[in-house]
Amino acid sequence: MSYIQKRGQNTAWRIALMRNLTTELIVSERLEITETRAKELRKHFDHMVTLAKRGDLHARRQAAAWLRDVEVSDKETALQKLFTDIAKKYKTRNGGYTRILKLDNRKGDNAPIVIIELV
Repeated sequence: MSYIQKRGQNTAWRIALMRNLTTELIVSERLEITETRAKELRKHFDHMVTLAKRGDLHARRQAAAWLRDVEVSDKETALQKLFTDIAKKYKTRNGGYTRILKLDNRKGDNAPIVIIELV
C-alpha cells in the first residue's frame, strides 16, 4: 500500500477512503462507485486477496491492520470472510479478482459510475 493516487484530497483522507472501500467490497462483494475510485480500489483489493491466499500469521496481521473491524454476520468479521470464503474462492486464480462494469454517468456532476464486483 505504498502509493495511493492523489484524487484531490489529503493523504489521511485517501487512505481512509481506500480502507473503507476495501472493507465494504469484502462485505458486500459489489459496489457502485466512480471509475477512478474503482481503479484504485482494485489494486488494494487484489493485495488483500493475495495476503489471504498466503494465509500465514503475518499476512493475517497485515490484512487486519488495513481492514476495518466490520461484522459480516453475527459470527463473522470482514477479515474472517476474506481469509475463509474469498481465499478459497480464488485459490487457483493468479490476479484479476475483480470486474469493473461501466454504467451511465451520474446525474449531478456527470461523473462516470461503474460497478466493481468479485469475479
